[in-house]
Amino acid sequence: MVLAGDARGSEPDPRVHEGYEWLYILNGRLRLVLGDKDFELRAGEAAEFDTRTPHWFASADGNTVEFISLFGQQGERMHVRARPRPA
Repeated sequence: MVLAGDARGSEPDPRVHEGYEWLYILNGRLRLVLGDKDFELRAGEAAEFDTRTPHWFASADGNTVEFISLFGQQGERMHVRARPRPA
């Protein structure tokens, strides 16, 4: 996903819905407001959260930000495998 600098505006408007989300920043800086916390994520950083927590995100500095977003509507957390299974 690519967000232009002003695609969501600069004032947070947190939303809630069913599900679970995982974000990975590819390029740029992403501002993530999650509940009462305010984060700035940079390339190579990730966040995961229950979408029933009020959340909002946009470019942190007005420039374009590229990120991957995985969303599980059923509310399950992502399962990340750290190493391959034995052959």
